[in-house]
Amino acid sequence: MARDYLKKATLTAQSGAADVSDIVTGILRDIETGGDAVAMDYAKKFDGYDGAVLLSPEEIAAAADLVPEKLKADIQFAHANVKKFAEAQKATVANFEVEVVPGLIAGQKAIPVDAAGCYVPGGRYSHIASAIMTVTTAKVAGCNHITACSPPRPGVGIAPAIVYAAHVCGADKIMAMGGVQGVAAMTFGLFGLPRANILVGPGNQFVAEAKRILFGRVGIDMIAGPTDSLILADKTADAHIVATDLVSQAEHGYNSPVWLVTDDRALAETVMEMVPGLIDDLPEVNRENAFAAWRDYAEVILCSDREEMAACSDEYAPEHLTVQAEDLEWWLERLTCYGSLFLGEETTVSYGDKASGTNHVLPTSGAAGYTGGLSVHKYMKIVTWQRATREGSKGVAEATARISRLEGMEGHARAADVRLAKYFPGENFDLSAEG
Repeated sequence: MARDYLKKATLTAQSGAADVSDIVTGILRDIETGGDAVAMDYAKKFDGYDGAVLLSPEEIAAAADLVPEKLKADIQFAHANVKKFAEAQKATVANFEVEVVPGLIAGQKAIPVDAAGCYVPGGRYSHIASAIMTVTTAKVAGCNHITACSPPRPGVGIAPAIVYAAHVCGADKIMAMGGVQGVAAMTFGLFGLPRANILVGPGNQFVAEAKRILFGRVGIDMIAGPTDSLILADKTADAHIVATDLVSQAEHGYNSPVWLVTDDRALAETVMEMVPGLIDDLPEVNRENAFAAWRDYAEVILCSDREEMAACSDEYAPEHLTVQAEDLEWWLERLTCYGSLFLGEETTVSYGDKASGTNHVLPTSGAAGYTGGLSVHKYMKIVTWQRATREGSKGVAEATARISRLEGMEGHARAADVRLAKYFPGENFDLSAEG
Protein backbone atom coordinates (compact mmCIF):
# COMPACT_ATOMS: atom_id res chain seq x y z
CA MET A 1 0.00 0.00 0.00
CA ALA A 2 1.03 3.62 -0.34
CA ARG A 3 2.41 5.30 2.74
CA ASP A 4 -0.32 6.64 4.99
CA TYR A 5 0.62 9.86 6.77
CA LEU A 6 -1.28 9.76 10.05
CA LYS A 7 0.48 13.01 10.90
CA LYS A 8 2.02 15.21 8.21
CA ALA A 9 4.50 18.03 8.79
CA THR A 10 3.22 21.48 7.92
CA LEU A 11 6.75 22.90 7.75
CA THR A 12 10.18 21.63 6.79
CA ALA A 13 13.44 22.18 8.64
CA GLN A 14 14.24 25.02 6.23
CA SER A 15 10.87 26.78 6.52
CA GLY A 16 11.09 30.34 7.72
CA ALA A 17 14.88 30.25 7.98
CA ALA A 18 16.31 33.75 8.10
CA ASP A 19 18.60 34.84 5.31
CA VAL A 20 21.72 35.26 7.43
CA SER A 21 24.32 34.96 4.69
CA ASP A 22 24.81 38.72 4.18
CA ILE A 23 25.06 39.34 7.93
CA VAL A 24 27.63 36.59 8.44
CA THR A 25 29.65 37.61 5.39
CA GLY A 26 29.87 41.15 6.72
CA ILE A 27 31.00 40.05 10.17
CA LEU A 28 33.66 37.73 8.75
CA ARG A 29 34.95 40.50 6.48
CA ASP A 30 35.10 42.98 9.35
CA ILE A 31 36.98 40.60 11.64
CA GLU A 32 39.44 39.46 8.98
CA THR A 33 40.26 43.10 8.27
CA GLY A 34 40.18 44.43 11.82
CA GLY A 35 41.64 41.48 13.72
CA ASP A 36 41.52 41.01 17.49
CA ALA A 37 39.98 44.38 18.32
CA VAL A 38 37.02 43.97 15.98
CA ALA A 39 36.44 40.41 17.17
CA MET A 40 36.30 41.75 20.73
CA ASP A 41 33.82 44.43 19.66
CA TYR A 42 31.52 41.76 18.26
CA ALA A 43 31.96 39.70 21.43
CA LYS A 44 30.81 42.65 23.52
CA LYS A 45 27.87 43.22 21.18
CA PHE A 46 26.66 39.62 20.86
CA ASP A 47 27.99 37.88 23.97
CA GLY A 48 27.81 40.83 26.34
CA TYR A 49 31.27 39.84 27.49
CA ASP A 50 34.53 41.77 27.79
CA GLY A 51 36.62 39.44 29.95
CA ALA A 52 39.66 37.39 29.04
CA VAL A 53 39.39 35.68 25.66
CA LEU A 54 41.88 32.86 26.22
CA LEU A 55 41.54 31.16 29.58
CA SER A 56 44.65 30.90 31.71
CA PRO A 57 45.59 27.70 33.56
CA GLU A 58 44.46 29.40 36.77
CA GLU A 59 41.06 30.26 35.28
CA ILE A 60 40.66 26.69 34.02
CA ALA A 61 41.50 25.35 37.47
CA ALA A 62 39.04 27.76 39.10
CA ALA A 63 36.29 26.62 36.72
CA ALA A 64 37.08 22.97 37.50
CA ASP A 65 36.66 23.70 41.20
CA LEU A 66 33.07 24.78 40.51
CA VAL A 67 32.13 21.48 38.87
CA PRO A 68 30.56 18.92 41.26
CA GLU A 69 32.58 15.74 41.70
CA LYS A 70 29.73 13.56 40.43
CA LEU A 71 29.53 15.58 37.21
CA LYS A 72 33.31 15.37 36.84
CA ALA A 73 33.04 11.58 37.09
CA ASP A 74 30.29 11.56 34.44
CA ILE A 75 32.39 13.72 32.11
CA GLN A 76 35.38 11.42 32.60
CA PHE A 77 33.18 8.38 31.92
CA ALA A 78 31.85 9.88 28.67
CA HIS A 79 35.34 10.98 27.65
CA ALA A 80 36.71 7.47 28.18
CA ASN A 81 33.95 5.97 26.01
CA VAL A 82 34.37 8.49 23.20
CA LYS A 83 38.15 8.10 23.32
CA LYS A 84 37.95 4.30 23.17
CA PHE A 85 35.62 4.40 20.17
CA ALA A 86 37.74 7.05 18.43
CA GLU A 87 40.89 4.99 18.95
CA ALA A 88 39.15 2.01 17.36
CA GLN A 89 38.16 4.22 14.41
CA LYS A 90 41.72 5.42 13.97
CA ALA A 91 42.95 1.83 13.89
CA THR A 92 40.87 1.25 10.73
CA VAL A 93 43.05 3.69 8.78
CA ALA A 94 46.40 2.18 7.91
CA ASN A 95 49.46 3.41 6.07
CA PHE A 96 50.39 0.98 3.31
CA GLU A 97 52.46 0.55 0.19
CA VAL A 98 51.93 -1.73 -2.78
CA GLU A 99 54.02 -2.63 -5.82
CA VAL A 100 51.61 -1.65 -8.59
CA VAL A 101 53.84 -3.06 -11.31
CA PRO A 102 57.36 -4.40 -10.87
CA GLY A 103 59.55 -1.49 -9.80
CA LEU A 104 56.70 1.00 -9.18
CA ILE A 105 55.66 1.36 -5.55
CA ALA A 106 52.71 3.51 -4.45
CA GLY A 107 51.47 4.12 -0.96
CA GLN A 108 48.96 5.75 1.33
CA LYS A 109 49.68 7.79 4.43
CA ALA A 110 47.24 9.25 6.97
CA ILE A 111 48.37 12.62 8.32
CA PRO A 112 46.38 14.52 10.96
CA VAL A 113 45.72 18.19 10.28
CA ASP A 114 47.84 20.54 12.36
CA ALA A 115 45.24 22.75 14.06
CA ALA A 116 41.59 22.06 14.87
CA GLY A 117 38.96 24.55 15.99
CA CYS A 118 36.16 22.99 18.06
CA TYR A 119 32.99 25.04 18.53
CA VAL A 120 30.99 24.18 21.65
CA PRO A 121 27.48 25.73 21.92
CA GLY A 122 26.76 27.41 25.21
CA GLY A 123 23.60 29.42 24.69
CA ARG A 124 20.27 27.92 25.65
CA TYR A 125 21.97 24.73 26.77
CA SER A 126 25.53 24.16 27.97
CA HIS A 127 26.67 21.50 25.52
CA ILE A 128 29.15 19.67 27.70
CA ALA A 129 28.91 16.64 25.43
CA SER A 130 29.91 18.67 22.37
CA ALA A 131 33.19 19.54 24.04
CA ILE A 132 33.77 15.85 24.72
CA MET A 133 32.85 14.76 21.19
CA THR A 134 34.88 17.33 19.26
CA VAL A 135 38.01 17.74 21.37
CA THR A 136 38.48 14.05 22.14
CA THR A 137 38.34 12.98 18.49
CA ALA A 138 40.78 15.72 17.47
CA LYS A 139 43.17 14.62 20.21
CA VAL A 140 42.99 10.95 19.23
CA ALA A 141 43.50 11.88 15.57
CA GLY A 142 46.79 13.51 16.54
CA CYS A 143 46.17 17.21 15.85
CA ASN A 144 49.06 19.30 17.15
CA HIS A 145 46.86 22.12 18.42
CA ILE A 146 43.22 22.10 19.50
CA THR A 147 41.23 25.20 20.35
CA ALA A 148 37.88 24.83 22.10
CA CYS A 149 35.65 27.85 21.60
CA SER A 150 32.41 28.49 23.50
CA PRO A 151 30.13 31.50 24.07
CA PRO A 152 30.66 33.17 27.44
CA ARG A 153 27.81 34.41 29.57
CA PRO A 154 27.81 38.09 30.58
CA GLY A 155 29.82 38.63 33.72
CA VAL A 156 30.37 34.87 34.12
CA GLY A 157 32.28 33.44 31.18
CA ILE A 158 32.09 29.92 29.78
CA ALA A 159 30.05 27.42 31.77
CA PRO A 160 32.51 25.72 34.17
CA ALA A 161 31.49 22.21 33.09
CA ILE A 162 32.34 23.03 29.46
CA VAL A 163 35.72 24.39 30.53
CA TYR A 164 36.40 21.26 32.57
CA ALA A 165 35.31 18.92 29.77
CA ALA A 166 37.39 20.69 27.13
CA HIS A 167 40.44 20.63 29.40
CA VAL A 168 40.07 16.97 30.37
CA CYS A 169 39.64 15.96 26.74
CA GLY A 170 42.83 17.70 25.64
CA ALA A 171 42.13 21.24 24.42
CA ASP A 172 45.34 23.27 24.16
CA LYS A 173 43.49 26.58 24.38
CA ILE A 174 39.98 27.42 25.58
CA MET A 175 38.51 30.59 24.09
CA ALA A 176 35.63 32.54 25.62
CA MET A 177 34.02 33.76 22.43
CA GLY A 178 30.90 32.58 20.64
CA GLY A 179 29.05 32.92 17.38
CA VAL A 180 30.56 34.10 14.11
CA GLN A 181 33.30 35.98 15.94
CA GLY A 182 34.50 32.79 17.64
CA VAL A 183 34.55 30.89 14.36
CA ALA A 184 36.39 33.78 12.70
CA ALA A 185 38.99 33.98 15.48
CA MET A 186 39.89 30.32 15.06
CA THR A 187 39.94 30.54 11.26
CA PHE A 188 42.04 33.70 11.01
CA GLY A 189 44.41 32.82 13.87
CA LEU A 190 43.50 35.72 16.15
CA PHE A 191 44.66 36.18 19.76
CA GLY A 192 47.89 34.34 19.06
CA LEU A 193 46.17 31.11 18.01
CA PRO A 194 47.36 29.07 15.02
CA ARG A 195 45.06 29.27 12.02
CA ALA A 196 42.64 26.36 12.16
CA ASN A 197 42.84 23.81 9.37
CA ILE A 198 39.40 22.45 10.24
CA LEU A 199 36.33 23.74 12.08
CA VAL A 200 34.03 21.28 13.80
CA GLY A 201 31.06 21.26 16.14
CA PRO A 202 27.39 22.24 16.15
CA GLY A 203 26.05 25.77 16.48
CA ASN A 204 23.16 28.06 15.62
CA GLN A 205 22.29 29.21 12.11
CA PHE A 206 24.93 31.97 12.22
CA VAL A 207 27.68 29.55 13.21
CA ALA A 208 26.55 27.06 10.56
CA GLU A 209 26.53 29.79 7.90
CA ALA A 210 29.98 31.00 8.90
CA LYS A 211 31.36 27.48 8.51
CA ARG A 212 29.64 27.14 5.14
CA ILE A 213 31.12 30.42 3.87
CA LEU A 214 34.61 29.58 5.14
CA PHE A 215 34.59 26.03 3.73
CA GLY A 216 37.38 25.77 1.21
CA ARG A 217 39.65 28.11 3.11
CA VAL A 218 39.36 25.63 5.95
CA GLY A 219 37.86 22.19 6.24
CA ILE A 220 34.62 21.67 8.14
CA ASP A 221 32.91 18.63 9.56
CA MET A 222 29.68 19.27 7.63
CA ILE A 223 27.06 21.90 6.83
CA ALA A 224 24.53 21.36 9.59
CA GLY A 225 20.84 22.11 9.85
CA PRO A 226 18.36 21.45 12.67
CA THR A 227 18.79 18.08 14.35
CA ASP A 228 16.39 15.33 13.24
CA SER A 229 15.45 11.84 14.41
CA LEU A 230 13.46 8.92 13.01
CA ILE A 231 12.14 5.85 14.81
CA LEU A 232 11.29 2.58 13.05
CA ALA A 233 8.91 0.59 15.23
CA ASP A 234 6.77 -2.52 14.79
CA LYS A 235 4.06 -4.15 16.91
CA THR A 236 6.62 -5.33 19.48
CA ALA A 237 7.69 -1.78 20.37
CA ASP A 238 6.79 -0.18 23.69
CA ALA A 239 4.60 2.82 22.80
CA HIS A 240 5.61 4.75 25.92
CA ILE A 241 9.31 4.38 25.15
CA VAL A 242 8.76 5.33 21.49
CA ALA A 243 6.80 8.43 22.49
CA THR A 244 9.37 9.41 25.12
CA ASP A 245 12.21 9.06 22.62
CA LEU A 246 10.41 11.25 20.09
CA VAL A 247 9.82 13.96 22.69
CA SER A 248 13.43 13.74 23.90
CA GLN A 249 14.66 14.76 20.46
CA ALA A 250 11.94 17.31 19.77
CA GLU A 251 13.22 19.41 22.69
CA HIS A 252 16.38 20.25 20.70
CA GLY A 253 14.61 23.07 18.89
CA TYR A 254 11.34 24.37 17.53
CA ASN A 255 12.30 23.21 14.02
CA SER A 256 13.78 19.80 14.90
CA PRO A 257 11.87 17.16 12.92
CA VAL A 258 10.97 13.85 14.57
CA TRP A 259 9.43 11.01 12.58
CA LEU A 260 7.78 7.71 13.47
CA VAL A 261 7.63 5.07 10.75
CA THR A 262 5.67 1.91 11.57
CA ASP A 263 3.61 -0.90 10.09
CA ASP A 264 1.31 -1.05 13.13
CA ARG A 265 -1.60 1.41 13.17
CA ALA A 266 -2.46 0.73 16.81
CA LEU A 267 1.07 1.59 17.92
CA ALA A 268 1.05 4.77 15.83
CA GLU A 269 -2.25 5.96 17.28
CA THR A 270 -1.17 5.21 20.84
CA VAL A 271 2.07 7.12 20.41
CA MET A 272 0.24 10.10 18.94
CA GLU A 273 -2.09 10.13 21.93
CA MET A 274 0.77 9.97 24.42
CA VAL A 275 3.17 12.58 23.00
CA PRO A 276 1.22 15.76 23.95
CA GLY A 277 1.02 14.69 27.58
CA LEU A 278 4.73 13.89 27.69
CA ILE A 279 5.50 17.31 26.25
CA ASP A 280 3.25 19.03 28.80
CA ASP A 281 5.17 17.26 31.55
CA LEU A 282 8.51 18.78 30.47
CA PRO A 283 10.00 21.79 32.28
CA GLU A 284 8.83 25.03 30.71
CA VAL A 285 12.20 25.81 29.14
CA ASN A 286 12.05 22.54 27.17
CA ARG A 287 8.30 22.41 26.58
CA GLU A 288 8.02 25.23 24.07
CA ASN A 289 10.55 23.76 21.65
CA ALA A 290 9.15 20.24 21.87
CA PHE A 291 5.58 21.46 21.38
CA ALA A 292 6.45 23.49 18.26
CA ALA A 293 8.60 20.71 16.79
CA TRP A 294 5.84 18.14 17.28
CA ARG A 295 3.11 20.45 15.98
CA ASP A 296 4.85 21.74 12.87
CA TYR A 297 7.58 19.29 11.88
CA ALA A 298 6.73 15.81 13.18
CA GLU A 299 5.35 13.02 11.00
CA VAL A 300 3.82 9.63 11.72
CA ILE A 301 3.93 7.35 8.71
CA LEU A 302 2.14 4.02 8.35
CA CYS A 303 3.74 1.50 5.97
CA SER A 304 2.65 -1.91 4.75
CA ASP A 305 5.68 -3.93 5.91
CA ARG A 306 9.23 -3.63 7.13
CA GLU A 307 10.72 -3.34 3.65
CA GLU A 308 8.57 -0.29 2.95
CA MET A 309 9.55 1.08 6.37
CA ALA A 310 13.24 0.66 5.56
CA ALA A 311 12.82 2.29 2.15
CA CYS A 312 11.03 5.23 3.76
CA SER A 313 13.82 5.62 6.31
CA ASP A 314 16.54 5.53 3.65
CA GLU A 315 14.65 8.20 1.71
CA TYR A 316 14.55 10.50 4.74
CA ALA A 317 18.22 9.73 5.58
CA PRO A 318 17.83 10.82 9.21
CA GLU A 319 20.58 12.13 11.43
CA HIS A 320 19.54 9.74 14.21
CA LEU A 321 17.82 6.45 13.41
CA THR A 322 16.32 4.17 16.06
CA VAL A 323 14.97 0.67 15.44
CA GLN A 324 12.56 -0.78 17.98
CA ALA A 325 11.46 -3.89 16.14
CA GLU A 326 12.03 -7.60 15.76
CA ASP A 327 15.07 -9.07 13.99
CA LEU A 328 17.56 -6.28 14.60
CA GLU A 329 20.20 -7.96 12.44
CA TRP A 330 17.91 -7.67 9.43
CA TRP A 331 17.59 -3.93 9.99
CA LEU A 332 21.33 -3.51 10.50
CA GLU A 333 22.00 -5.17 7.14
CA ARG A 334 19.15 -3.48 5.27
CA LEU A 335 19.39 0.17 6.32
CA THR A 336 21.88 2.34 4.44
CA CYS A 337 21.22 6.05 5.06
CA TYR A 338 21.62 7.43 8.57
CA GLY A 339 24.05 9.40 10.68
CA SER A 340 24.01 7.05 13.65
CA LEU A 341 21.92 3.91 14.23
CA PHE A 342 20.44 2.79 17.55
CA LEU A 343 19.27 -0.82 17.57
CA GLY A 344 16.72 -1.94 20.15
CA GLU A 345 15.03 -0.16 23.03
CA GLU A 346 18.01 -0.87 25.28
CA THR A 347 19.82 2.03 23.64
CA THR A 348 18.58 5.47 22.67
CA VAL A 349 19.70 8.57 20.82
CA SER A 350 20.22 10.29 24.17
CA TYR A 351 22.96 7.77 24.97
CA GLY A 352 24.77 8.63 21.75
CA ASP A 353 24.22 12.33 22.35
CA LYS A 354 25.95 12.23 25.71
CA ALA A 355 28.04 9.29 26.81
CA SER A 356 28.01 5.96 24.95
CA GLY A 357 31.06 6.62 22.78
CA THR A 358 29.82 7.22 19.23
CA ASN A 359 29.94 10.82 18.08
CA HIS A 360 26.92 13.11 18.21
CA VAL A 361 28.10 15.55 15.52
CA LEU A 362 26.12 14.03 12.67
CA PRO A 363 24.73 14.86 9.20
CA THR A 364 21.29 16.52 9.15
CA SER A 365 18.68 17.47 6.55
CA GLY A 366 19.17 14.32 4.47
CA ALA A 367 22.98 14.64 4.28
CA ALA A 368 23.27 11.13 5.72
CA GLY A 369 22.54 9.98 2.19
CA TYR A 370 26.14 10.86 1.26
CA THR A 371 28.19 11.37 4.41
CA GLY A 372 28.72 10.16 7.94
CA GLY A 373 29.33 12.08 11.14
CA LEU A 374 32.37 13.47 12.90
CA SER A 375 35.14 10.97 13.48
CA VAL A 376 38.92 10.87 13.75
CA HIS A 377 38.93 10.47 9.97
CA LYS A 378 37.60 14.03 9.54
CA TYR A 379 40.79 15.36 11.11
CA MET A 380 43.07 13.25 8.93
CA LYS A 381 44.31 13.75 5.39
CA ILE A 382 44.62 10.53 3.42
CA VAL A 383 47.51 11.28 1.07
CA THR A 384 49.33 9.17 -1.48
CA TRP A 385 52.95 8.81 -2.52
CA GLN A 386 54.99 6.84 -5.05
CA ARG A 387 58.52 5.93 -6.03
CA ALA A 388 59.94 3.84 -8.85
CA THR A 389 63.05 2.23 -10.23
CA ARG A 390 64.04 3.28 -13.72
CA GLU A 391 62.88 -0.03 -15.13
CA GLY A 392 59.64 0.25 -13.19
CA SER A 393 58.91 3.67 -14.70
CA LYS A 394 59.37 2.51 -18.29
CA GLY A 395 55.87 1.22 -19.03
CA VAL A 396 54.24 4.03 -17.08
CA ALA A 397 56.21 6.62 -19.05
CA GLU A 398 55.18 5.11 -22.39
CA ALA A 399 51.51 5.00 -21.43
CA THR A 400 51.66 8.52 -19.97
CA ALA A 401 53.20 9.98 -23.13
CA ARG A 402 50.61 8.42 -25.44
CA ILE A 403 47.59 9.25 -23.24
CA SER A 404 48.83 12.82 -22.78
CA ARG A 405 49.20 13.37 -26.52
CA LEU A 406 45.78 11.93 -27.17
CA GLU A 407 44.44 14.48 -24.66
CA GLY A 408 46.41 17.28 -26.32
CA MET A 409 48.66 17.80 -23.27
CA GLU A 410 52.08 17.88 -24.92
CA GLY A 411 53.87 19.19 -21.84
CA HIS A 412 52.78 16.16 -19.85
CA ALA A 413 53.95 13.89 -22.64
CA ARG A 414 57.38 15.47 -22.75
CA ALA A 415 57.83 14.97 -18.97
CA ALA A 416 57.61 11.24 -19.76
CA ASP A 417 59.71 11.52 -22.95
CA VAL A 418 62.76 13.00 -21.19
CA ARG A 419 62.85 10.17 -18.70
CA LEU A 420 62.68 7.51 -21.39
CA ALA A 421 65.45 9.29 -23.28
CA LYS A 422 67.65 9.52 -20.19
CA TYR A 423 67.05 6.06 -18.73
CA PHE A 424 66.88 4.07 -21.99
CA PRO A 425 69.16 5.81 -24.54
CA GLY A 426 69.16 4.23 -27.91
CA GLU A 427 65.79 2.52 -27.51
CA ASN A 428 63.01 3.42 -29.88
CA PHE A 429 59.59 4.12 -28.42
CA ASP A 430 56.37 4.76 -30.33
CA LEU A 431 55.02 7.67 -28.26
CA SER A 432 52.61 9.21 -30.74
CA ALA A 433 48.94 9.58 -29.90
CA GLU A 434 48.06 7.08 -32.63
CA GLY A 435 50.70 4.59 -31.53
